Amino acid sequence: MLELTKDTFEAEVLQAEGKVFVDFYGDGCVPCAALMPHVHEFAEQYGDKLKFCALNTTKARRLAIKQGIMGLPVMAIYEGGKQIASVVKDDATVESIEAMIKANI
Repeated sequence: MLELTKDTFEAEVLQAEGKVFVDFYGDGCVPCAALMPHVHEFAEQYGDKLKFCALNTTKARRLAIKQGIMGLPVMAIYEGGKQIASVVKDDATVESIEAMIKANI
């Protein structure tokens, strides 16, 4: 699981070859913390088919806003520099995240 910064996001996600899963989380976000171990499991399970990354939005607020991230948690898949799938806030469950991953591999 690659930890992104505002300086690496463009190269690692927007300019990446293939599909990239991004876990947008924030400091103090309880649902984000609860989902994180499951996301790491998905990274181990599906990491050969998708690139898995995480971005702490607390340290990259402007970037998060530019990407349309207005609440947390958000799990998104990018391809060709564009977000092609996401699960947001209350819809971000272990099951919905895995379903999104399976639909995009």
